[in-house]
Amino acid sequence: MGIFAKIKSAIWGEAKAAEVAPASTQTATAGVAPAATPAPPPSSSTGSAPTTGAQATQAAAAPVDIASILDAAVRKSGQKLDWKHSIVDLMKALGMDASLAERKELAQELGYTGDAGDSAKMNIFLHKALMKKLSENGGKVPADLLD
Repeated sequence: MGIFAKIKSAIWGEAKAAEVAPASTQTATAGVAPAATPAPPPSSSTGSAPTTGAQATQAAAAPVDIASILDAAVRKSGQKLDWKHSIVDLMKALGMDASLAERKELAQELGYTGDAGDSAKMNIFLHKALMKKLSENGGKVPADLLD
């Protein structure tokens, strides 16, 4: 699996976890369901109410909010990380190896043609290219990060 695929998987995995958490929290804290609300079928593994085909399609088509996922990942990490400006901090927030070797591999994947020895220029390229690629793959990226 390439570095971009790992990043995407980490972000989309966090998004999936964020979807499940509110549903399970709501179910656990709701107490007794109103009589008009049917209980989920016994085969439901998530503990949340079943969705209709239209709801599932809408959820699948909904873009993943990159900013909220990464903000939550930074809070979870307990570190002071600036993922909006630093590829290293973004990777650290996701619990990934942010070493120069990993970033050079990501640079190859994203088509960097500059000097890989100039890590400052490469890092700027990586951050911008990553935001663009996440956006192209269904991520909702803040407009100011797509410049």
